[in-house]
Parts: sequence; C-alpha cells; structure tokens
Amino acid sequence: MKFEGRSNRGEYWWAFLAIIIISFVLGLIDGMLGIMVLGTIFSLATLIPGIAIGVRRLHDIDKSGWWLLIGLIPVIGFFVLIYFFIQKPTPGPNRFG
Repeated sequence: MKFEGRSNRGEYWWAFLAIIIISFVLGLIDGMLGIMVLGTIFSLATLIPGIAIGVRRLHDIDKSGWWLLIGLIPVIGFFVLIYFFIQKPTPGPNRFG
C-alpha cells in the first residue's frame, strides 16, 4: 500500500465503486449460504488499501491524511469527507507531490 503521493478523483471513485459492488455481491452470497464469512474477509482485506487511497485522495486536494479521521464523527464527518472527496485537485505540485 502506498500512502504517499496523490490519487485523482477518478482513481478514488472507481476503487470505491468496485469495493461497493463486490461487497454487495459477497453480501448476497453470504445471505444465500447463511454465513457472513466472505463479506467479512473482503472487508478486512480492503480496509488498509481503502484507507490508503482515501489518504492519497486527500493529498490530491492538499489536505493531510489525518483528515480521514474526521469520518469517525457521526454524520458530520461523513459529509465533510464527501465534500473533500468531490473537490477538484490542486493544480500543479503541492506539498504531497
């Protein structure tokens, strides 16, 4: 996993979409089988890469990766992160690359 550098909007949102779709399919399979193993394993496997791409997306708008922790605040944190993730990147180089 790479926590340095930048991740553009497209890279972030395509990865987010892939994770959502795979999680949905695995949830359906888990529901049919009556177990919750596949979704749990996938969630654990994508936890660190998901954090990494979120940090790199924040770097693209010249924000520290520590801003990702604002997501721990119920409701408000979610909207702040969505706002950050849909912003246009800072043009040219910034302090993160």
